[in-house]
Amino acid sequence: MSKIVVSVDVNAPIEQVFRVFTELDKAVERIPGIVKLEMLTEGPVGEGTRWRETRVMMKKEAIETMWITGFHPPNSYTVEANSHGMIYRTLFEFKEAGAATRVTWNFVGTPQTFGTKLMDPILGLLFGGMMKRCLLEDLNALKAVCEA
Repeated sequence: MSKIVVSVDVNAPIEQVFRVFTELDKAVERIPGIVKLEMLTEGPVGEGTRWRETRVMMKKEAIETMWITGFHPPNSYTVEANSHGMIYRTLFEFKEAGAATRVTWNFVGTPQTFGTKLMDPILGLLFGGMMKRCLLEDLNALKAVCEA
């Protein structure tokens, strides 16, 4: 099981930060790594919302279908994806920290197949640093939008 936790303090109220982080329709213009996002469900963002996200990773496009499995404004939401024999779960937590908001991303990849269970420790060593950098880039891009 691969686990990555990243946090940052955002100089904005918790409600504003939660709103910016959940405005999926604006993700392409706000997060440099995302090149396309297609909503698969209609209506407001919440539990059950699904989308297809295209990112550039290692100079190749990676397309993943994601969905929200928990939605608790303005404190947290959970996003999941199932890809290449792994279940990916990211818990986004928002906590007041004085006048700022502490945002913490808890990313967990859980292998589901024999092959991914066998390769998980090796992939964690090879790609763990890259994944952490990617998460921090997304987090800092959204922080900049909140603080603008």
